[in-house]
Amino acid sequence: VFGTVLVFRDVTQQRRQFDEISWRAMHDGLTGLANRVEFGQRLARTFERARRDGSQHAVLALDLDRFKAINDHCGHAAGDEVLCEVAKRLEAGVRGRDTVARLGGDEFAALLENCSLDEALHVAQKLCDALDRYRYLHGEQSFRIGASIGVAPLDTRWPDAETALREADACCILAKEQGRNRVLVWTPDDAAVRAQQSEQGWATRLQQALDQDRLELDLQRVLPADGSAGAGLHGELLLRLREPDGDRLLPGVFMPAAERFHVAPRLDRWALRQAVALLQRDAGPEIASLSLNLSGLTLQDAAFQQEARELLLQLGPQRAASLCLEIAETAVITRLPDAARFIGQMRSLGARIALDDFGAAAATFGYLKGLPVDVLKIDGQCVRGLLSDPLDQVAMRSFVDVARTLGLKTVAKCVETPELLEALAGFGIDEVQGFALHRPEPVAGVLDTAVQG
Repeated sequence: VFGTVLVFRDVTQQRRQFDEISWRAMHDGLTGLANRVEFGQRLARTFERARRDGSQHAVLALDLDRFKAINDHCGHAAGDEVLCEVAKRLEAGVRGRDTVARLGGDEFAALLENCSLDEALHVAQKLCDALDRYRYLHGEQSFRIGASIGVAPLDTRWPDAETALREADACCILAKEQGRNRVLVWTPDDAAVRAQQSEQGWATRLQQALDQDRLELDLQRVLPADGSAGAGLHGELLLRLREPDGDRLLPGVFMPAAERFHVAPRLDRWALRQAVALLQRDAGPEIASLSLNLSGLTLQDAAFQQEARELLLQLGPQRAASLCLEIAETAVITRLPDAARFIGQMRSLGARIALDDFGAAAATFGYLKGLPVDVLKIDGQCVRGLLSDPLDQVAMRSFVDVARTLGLKTVAKCVETPELLEALAGFGIDEVQGFALHRPEPVAGVLDTAVQG
């Protein structure tokens, strides 16, 4: 007896799952637009075509102008709703063969194939106008969005497709700095764009410094304002970048680029690791406290928060209390919901929090009532003017009164003369730091001096 057995298996569901996984790998989960990976691949393919046949294409870099205000005032769900609506308007505003992508956050890009620079300008202006007309309604409030857009050609003048995207991004940043809600087209002799590219070059140099272990920390001691000795070593860690030729650069040189190109959270993670390692030392002088400056971007950086959690748990709550994380008052006020969450999380793990440059931004102290900080670090401008400016004297008294009312410690920085030190003690400031007391120097040198002293 001969026969045939046929076995059928329905793979429709498996195929559907495979297609969904493939789609998710190439698309932004929120908006459905192409993601950075897919956009990069399409950009590279189009660039290769331009190299082969000399065809003209263009790339747009787009950044929303007032998106953060919606996130802060209306919540992240509202922000997601806005991003989805923006995505729809961008897709509706480009031509059928163009690619719109969400690169991350409120950053978008578009690839315009077979498109001259003049035509790309027309498309970009159309998108800019469409987003300028958009209003997001939240209860009785109406929020205007708007966008800054940079346009660059995608052709053989560049060594690769990524360079073209960086050129467009430089134009986008410059458009934002020139007043927002505008389009800026790349030109080969644009000095301002060259300056932006210089900052992008800094971002690359910072990445290399991280990879090549060329970051270093100096330490500046923090001392009691009343002149007493104090127990143990107290100090602030200050980041330095060592160039290949041996020069050491201060943050004022490289931090603007680190902030602009979102390298700052990586720098903060590196510095945190070094700080925790110092607090874990068994030998040498006792380190009573170390403070560390954080970028405002780090308040929203999940990687920093995860690493900080792991490191602070290793330290344990008692030793973690020796670490003080400093955040500029301006960064806290502009990111208040994120700042409150971040501060609460770090303090729950034992770390202390200082508001740096206190008094530089807020006209009222009401926001402090809901912010569980430990230290107010007085803005250096107010400290410098204390001997000659009556308004700075009034401000200093109010800062000290606020701190005492809330049970917070006060620290004055930029103390550069003995007279200033004496005046600060009279105002009731708890601790001071500045060149009149101790100039920053490499951590090892400070520790050696402490051992000898």
